[in-house]
Amino acid sequence: MAKLESDLTKGSVWKQMLLFAIPFFISNLIQSLYGIADMMIVSYFGGTESVAGVNTSSSIMIIVTNLATGIAAGGTVMVGQFLGAGQRENIKKSISTLFLTLFGLAMAIAIGLLLFAHPLLRVLNTPAEAYGESYGYLVVSLVGVVFIFGYNAVSAVIRGMGDGKTPLYFVIVACFVNIGLDLLFVAVFHWGATGAAAATVIAQAVSMISCVVYLVRNDFVFDFKWSSYRFDREMFGTLMKVGLPNGVQHAATNLSFLFMTALINDIGGVAANAAVGIVGKFNTFALMLQVAFNTSASAMISQNIGAGQMNRSKKIMQCCLVLCSIMSVLVYSIAYFFPEEILLLFGAKPDVVEQGVIYMSAFRYEYVFVPVIIALNSMFLGNGNGWILLVTNLISSFIVRIPAALYLGITRDMGVYGIGLAVPVASFVGAVAVVLFYYSGWWKKNVVVKTSAEV
Repeated sequence: MAKLESDLTKGSVWKQMLLFAIPFFISNLIQSLYGIADMMIVSYFGGTESVAGVNTSSSIMIIVTNLATGIAAGGTVMVGQFLGAGQRENIKKSISTLFLTLFGLAMAIAIGLLLFAHPLLRVLNTPAEAYGESYGYLVVSLVGVVFIFGYNAVSAVIRGMGDGKTPLYFVIVACFVNIGLDLLFVAVFHWGATGAAAATVIAQAVSMISCVVYLVRNDFVFDFKWSSYRFDREMFGTLMKVGLPNGVQHAATNLSFLFMTALINDIGGVAANAAVGIVGKFNTFALMLQVAFNTSASAMISQNIGAGQMNRSKKIMQCCLVLCSIMSVLVYSIAYFFPEEILLLFGAKPDVVEQGVIYMSAFRYEYVFVPVIIALNSMFLGNGNGWILLVTNLISSFIVRIPAALYLGITRDMGVYGIGLAVPVASFVGAVAVVLFYYSGWWKKNVVVKTSAEV
């Protein structure tokens, strides 16, 4: 295979999983420092209103980013399966179509949300004292959304080729850029949430452009020349079947949490909003290694499915389940014994800590059910059946999580605790749903590469 390609269809499953997941984990860990740096620096130098501003608008941007990440993951699966099947021309077609699709989507989302920014923030019950900060963060983030989508596209393609290390190098550079600009824009210029958004956008641009230049200089399978960008309708159709359901389910998850943010704003105001935002940042960090295992498993499974190795694919999924379960035990223990310390680490004020401890005491049960969902989803996605992720997610997000939050938080008058408890309740239902889908066998039909994979 070429320099930036790796064969994931041979060798020890456990070794490959760790070797692939660790660079991705480190990359995600560093990327999460963008958000953590935003939250910590804004908290220390901007105050509670700025933190609430970042939390409200970053909730919107998380939906946008996860839509891109989900669709890009479809590109990872397509590239991986075509690589496993030895169809190199289809690799180029899928890469070109993925880039063009995400660019068009980024422009459409940016224009649409910029036009409706004010109504959206009002729908979210954005606290009046944090409204200006929220609006500034959202506008700047949307202006730079093309870089967020672009980086996700490039990273997804590289991982589909079996290379988990290359994206890491450029994330490291971008992290230093982000933190440096955070300090300049927020601590020195006092731009608050708007400065934090500008720092993140510039860092993403640096990461994306640097990565593309490196790939071009190292004879990557796709040369990034203007003439090479061609829209393939067949590839687009496959991408929509594989990636769009995954992207929508990611967006749906965060949309349900956005609704819960609106409930939090209504129930507890700025302090509760900031507390939930901090717990959300911790949760991002807490699940990071499990997300790395999921991404690694999906990429490995996609190559093995393309090569017709179903039994090895199942072993990869089982390995992912064991590793994720180990991490969940660790994360739950930290959330159980050190909730105040977690909140104080982010510079939370006393009223924010009080609300955060209450929310965390219910939210932490989420970690009991996550491993099952993550592991089985890696199998569904790796085989190209993103629709299963969408169905199970819509059930847990909209049929369970939102009604449960309304019932427990408002009707039962459990407040912040009730809203937090709605999260693990929904995850329990989601875990049951993915298990039922797995044993149904519906996921075995491959929509990307037609192979004679062993069943």
